[in-house]
Amino acid sequence: MKHRRSAQAQLKAFVRRIETVLRKEYGVPVVAPARTLLDALVETILSQNTTDTNSSRAFKALRRRFPRWSNVLAAPLSDIVAAVRCAGLANTKAPRIKTILARLKEEHGQISLKHMGKMNNATAMEYLLSLPGVGPKTAACTLLFGMGRDIFPVDTHIHRLCRRLGIVSRFASAERTQDEMAALVPKGRALSLHVNLIRHGRRVCKAQRPQCGGCVLAGMCDSVSALNVTGGRGASGQRATKVG
Repeated sequence: MKHRRSAQAQLKAFVRRIETVLRKEYGVPVVAPARTLLDALVETILSQNTTDTNSSRAFKALRRRFPRWSNVLAAPLSDIVAAVRCAGLANTKAPRIKTILARLKEEHGQISLKHMGKMNNATAMEYLLSLPGVGPKTAACTLLFGMGRDIFPVDTHIHRLCRRLGIVSRFASAERTQDEMAALVPKGRALSLHVNLIRHGRRVCKAQRPQCGGCVLAGMCDSVSALNVTGGRGASGQRATKVG
């Protein structure tokens, strides 16, 4: 038990170092808050399996065509699909959005998530996870960006980096990574670490051909250590690219 606590403390210190290094490299993230919590939820649903650019375009197109959420609820599903088509998977995302709006109207008499305002983090996560199409990452992103809660979501980039850095097992699922990171992220730093890990994943620690030679985390990375030992393959199982 003592050894387990010691290992956990070392991991927390390691994650704290990573957050500090990335904050120095990329700065303190400034993120415009969503207008409402429901806006944040719908934006996050639209962002699933697509780029930020596409999901942002889809959300703006949806709100231009339907200025009120009641308009979305009353609209034919085909019109909603057409409005969000650029986000991809529109035939899946549009019905989920409409079903959520209908449930809010039925259960609370209004199309709003204002009733979540007094929920603690655990209760808020549980409620969001009960909605169709909302998984752990979507729920956590909604609370982080829509309510400013100190909750750490794990997306594809973050999952990849956490495995390469050796914070979690390279066999861990994204959901397992999010569960484990919840206890490791420094208090008050969820937003900073979330945004900066994504920045680093997009610019340097890419899925294919990671730029290890220019990485500010190279000295802390399991994949780089394995690269030096194995002569070309890091802990991710992918060939890393030395640059410079």
